[in-house]
Amino acid sequence: MTPSRPHRAPRAVLFDAGNTLIRMDYAAIAAALRGRGLPADVAAIEDAELRARVRLDPHLAPGASTESLATHDRYLRYLLEPLGVTAPVEIEAVERWRRDYNAPVGLWTRADAAASAALARAKAAGLVVGVISNSNGTVEGTLQATGLASRIDFVLDSSRVGVEKPDPRIFRLGVERAGVTAGEAVYVGDLYSVDVLGARAAGLAGILIDPRGYWGARDCPLARDADHAVRLLLGV
Repeated sequence: MTPSRPHRAPRAVLFDAGNTLIRMDYAAIAAALRGRGLPADVAAIEDAELRARVRLDPHLAPGASTESLATHDRYLRYLLEPLGVTAPVEIEAVERWRRDYNAPVGLWTRADAAASAALARAKAAGLVVGVISNSNGTVEGTLQATGLASRIDFVLDSSRVGVEKPDPRIFRLGVERAGVTAGEAVYVGDLYSVDVLGARAAGLAGILIDPRGYWGARDCPLARDADHAVRLLLGV
């Protein structure tokens, strides 16, 4: 299948937040695991998380909420398994820790290393820059805290607008806010079913973040990070 591309020259780029502009605090997970005498290599945790996204995706394809407790717990179990953390008592303990950690923001607190460059490049090209995120009302504050918000024109948080990706309505709201047509917008995210297919259902092209090639062959452009995604949509 031909990769999805904007129908016209892009006038807007809309980003996911978590795992696209904002990264999980892997060091916090490592500290929690060390506290229980469990494996705690930060690089291994990051690699396990990148693989967990791909493994989680089929469970989201039917439209399951990315913000539900069941989804978050499944995601964490998929992250822990390659680290050798498989005992139910340990998994349950880490799940409890994760639910309580840094509430209500949680683990997604670090700006991705490529995020600032991506936003600057998009703004320099004259693009409208927006964020569409499945979140609990905290994503705009996180973007402000990381210093990324100054280059973002608007943020749509699913809990505030009342609709969640992959529902095409939230992408249409983003296009409306950007003041462009769907064919002039590109969405960049890290989950194929939620981000690429959700955007496509609303008429937007999608780019999938795939830092290490774990998604395999897909019918959309793949980018190493957010800045690579902006380069792809600008053709530079």
